[in-house]
Amino acid sequence: MTKYVIRRLLGIIPTLLVIITISFFIVRVAPGGPFDGERALPEVIKKNIEAKYHFDDPLVVQYGRYMFDVLRGDLGPSYRYKDHDVNFYIFQSLPNSMILGVIAISISIIFGISSGMLAAVKQNTWVDYLGMAFAIIGISVPLFVIGPILQYIFAMRLGWFPTSGWITGDNGWITVILPAVTLSASNFGTIARLTRSSMLETLRSDYIRTAKAKGMRSSVILFKHAMKGAMLPIVSYLGPAFAGIITGSVVVEQVFRVPGLGKFFVQSSFNRDYTLIVGVVIVYSVILVFMNFIVDIVYSLLDPRITYK
Repeated sequence: MTKYVIRRLLGIIPTLLVIITISFFIVRVAPGGPFDGERALPEVIKKNIEAKYHFDDPLVVQYGRYMFDVLRGDLGPSYRYKDHDVNFYIFQSLPNSMILGVIAISISIIFGISSGMLAAVKQNTWVDYLGMAFAIIGISVPLFVIGPILQYIFAMRLGWFPTSGWITGDNGWITVILPAVTLSASNFGTIARLTRSSMLETLRSDYIRTAKAKGMRSSVILFKHAMKGAMLPIVSYLGPAFAGIITGSVVVEQVFRVPGLGKFFVQSSFNRDYTLIVGVVIVYSVILVFMNFIVDIVYSLLDPRITYK
């Protein structure tokens, strides 16, 4: 197991290098640049700016310089936001996206697993149909529709929550509830359906029949034996889901005015701010790669039949 963990950690390095390389060249070959605007700059000024940021060097030289900076932990200057560098903007906004993402995925896990287990135990009853109906709604309705509906009902009509804002404002942590519920909707639906199908398959397995034949209580069978086996598909889904909920929070952050990383990702795309775009991609990639790594480790702990050699 230890050798596998070390090998996987070492394997993360070339994966991230490939991602950074592809991202660097894609944004550079795309049309437009960070200094292009509605009014064209005079040629002399444009050349001076390009020389300042080494845009006049060959692309390979620019790539080598950028990779050297990244390996030192420097994601470079922002070409549109002059006050600070890319590191500042990313690590100022990333904690907000992480807080929102962790709360949203926690809501998805708690209610998704609970709903899926109830639907499996009460198969073909109104509990099953109601739980799966909510799951389908969460999967099929876009976040940019769910968000404004929740704002209208719970903020504007009932007045229970503010329409927007963040925990650093006057309303505090209550501002997290609506965006977190909105962001959790699609993952809640997927987890609920995965839990139901996996639990039904597990409850029909031979070792569960043996446990029932021995006279074990239903609660012990369900939580001690069936749940552990049924969690494998959910665990494998949670790795990409957590990374996806961070990257997918762009729409929700815009709707609820959350000062997260999504704002900079969208604006940097419009501005052709090369370093900020690649910097955000690097952060998202690191989250995705490490979450998949953690999932593999947890997978082996849940199922002793799985070995890594």
